[in-house]
Amino acid sequence: MAQEEYQEHGGGEGDGQKDKYLSFCLGDEAYGMEIRYVTEIIGLQPITEVPELPDYIKGIMNLRGKIIPVMDVRLRFRKPFREYNDRTCVIVIDIGDISIGLIVDSVSEVLDIPSQDIVPPPDLHRNGNRFIKGIGKTGKEVKLLLDCGKLIHEDELDSLEGIVHS
Repeated sequence: MAQEEYQEHGGGEGDGQKDKYLSFCLGDEAYGMEIRYVTEIIGLQPITEVPELPDYIKGIMNLRGKIIPVMDVRLRFRKPFREYNDRTCVIVIDIGDISIGLIVDSVSEVLDIPSQDIVPPPDLHRNGNRFIKGIGKTGKEVKLLLDCGKLIHEDELDSLEGIVHS
């Protein structure tokens, strides 16, 4: 998706973000995240590995002079690694005081999903569900809506902030 199209749909600005979700894919599965977390969408950049981070944190990258950690969402969800290609994107999000790059297979579009079209995820008592805030119904499809705040544990956030701010 072009940066202009993202900004036209309210990316990074004010009140027009209510009920707006950026949709992306991991394999055949469709996900969404609230647009208010998203600061930008970029192509894959060079990533510098940092020792002793969880496997799903691929390292850090320099984004216009700002150092941000980069997470492979596939690995975070315990899916098999997939080679990056020309459709692979990095979604830069802000969680609290830190920006994080999320590597996804592809970005689709910005969708309006009114709250009445979102249902809670099934309570399966499995760890994989902790990242899912709800299930959005869009036409005949469903999107698994992420809880961006739960992608990183508190202790991991502390260590990432230490790396970024050192």
